[in-house]
Amino acid sequence: MTFLVRQLLMPALPKKHIIKKLAHLRTGLRHAFAVRPETESLAIEDVQLLERIAEMVVKRGMAAPATMFLESMGPMNFLGSQALHFITPIIDCVLSAKEVEQVARLLERRDTVTRLIAMIEAKSAPQGATAQ
Repeated sequence: MTFLVRQLLMPALPKKHIIKKLAHLRTGLRHAFAVRPETESLAIEDVQLLERIAEMVVKRGMAAPATMFLESMGPMNFLGSQALHFITPIIDCVLSAKEVEQVARLLERRDTVTRLIAMIEAKSAPQGATAQ
């Protein structure tokens, strides 16, 4: 009985209020899983860091294994970036904290791995060879 009394005494929510809440929810969900567009350019420091990484890989003769690894792990790059955030205190003795944060931030972007692969392939290609 108290439920019925409450329902009769409680004013109904205005239709405008419900529509406004639904629109707000729809807007929030639309951007919940949005990622940056791949066409967004990288900062100069980011490109320089990727170039250094590509050079180190090629100098060590690891271009083919690194390319294969990066291509196979490409879809999981975001998880890799989160793992880097987690193990930053451990690898801080090898790399500076700024570089670790920079790599982790770069791995959050979907296009970074493909850019790094392209840089490795370009640096490992013979000087006279043309790209196909």
